[in-house]
Amino acid sequence: MKGGDMPAQGRKLLVHCKVWVEDETGELIFGAGRLRILEAVERSGSIVRAAKELGMSYSAVWGKIHATEQRLGRPILEKKIGGPKGGGSALTPFAKQLLERFRTLEDRTQQAAEEIFEDVFRKAVEPDPWE
Repeated sequence: MKGGDMPAQGRKLLVHCKVWVEDETGELIFGAGRLRILEAVERSGSIVRAAKELGMSYSAVWGKIHATEQRLGRPILEKKIGGPKGGGSALTPFAKQLLERFRTLEDRTQQAAEEIFEDVFRKAVEPDPWE
């Protein structure tokens, strides 16, 4: 029997959630991918370096940033024009708040899922020690 084929008994079961925000038409507004992009821009100070770090093309990263700005109706990056040290990008205060709130949303959703899992699902698949 493979590890994935083993019965639940004797194994710890976990629940995981993916969270994303979309509008009423189903258009993605923000999710884990956008979060990773903005974190990489924040770390690197550049869309080019963020794209390289993430193994994505510049145009793919810029497209996702631009789409997010359009859908939110607010800028999330401040662009610095090149000079002797080159250009770059920084998160706007709004984007920093967006990251913080999305991380909180992810954490609280995971906590709620774990509580519901314990109450609803685990009891159905794990044997009752009193039976």
